[in-house]
Amino acid sequence: MYEENKPKKKLTPSQALLKAESTCAYQERCQQEMRDKLYEWGLYSTDVENIIAKLITDNFLNEERFAKAYAGGKFRIKKWGRVKIKLELKKRKISDYCIKKAMQEIDDKDYMKTIKDLITKKSKEIKGGKEIVKKYKVAKYIASRGFEQDLIWDILKLET
Repeated sequence: MYEENKPKKKLTPSQALLKAESTCAYQERCQQEMRDKLYEWGLYSTDVENIIAKLITDNFLNEERFAKAYAGGKFRIKKWGRVKIKLELKKRKISDYCIKKAMQEIDDKDYMKTIKDLITKKSKEIKGGKEIVKKYKVAKYIASRGFEQDLIWDILKLET
C-alpha cells in the first residue's frame, strides 16, 4: 500500500542491462539519464560504467543521436528556442560537439517563422496598454521560451 516505504528491489547487472536496453530502445536516452537510472536500480559504479559501455558499443546509447532528437523534438513540438535547448542539453552533460550538431537540426527559416508565429499569437493575447509595454511583454514571453533577444527585437521592430 505504501510504496515509498518499501525498499526498492535491486537488480543484478544482467537484469539491469536488459532493462536498460529496452529503456533505450523505447526512447532516445543520454548517458547521464541512464547512469542515474542504473544507480536508482541499485547497481555499483563499476557495474554502471560497464553497462553504459555495453549500451554504447551495441548502439543503444548515442549522445549525438540523442541530442539531435532532443533538439528537433523540443523545437518542433514544444516551440523551444536554441538558448533553452542548449541549456537543457548542457544539464544532461552533452558535449559541446553534440550540442553543435543538434543545433544544425533546426532550420533557420523554420526558426524565424516560429518566432514570428509566437509573437503574433502572444500579441493577440495581450489586451490594451501602451504599444511599447505590449511589445516588452511579448519579448519577455518569447525569451522565456529560449529564443534570442536580438532576434525577437529585430522582428518586433519590423512589425512597427
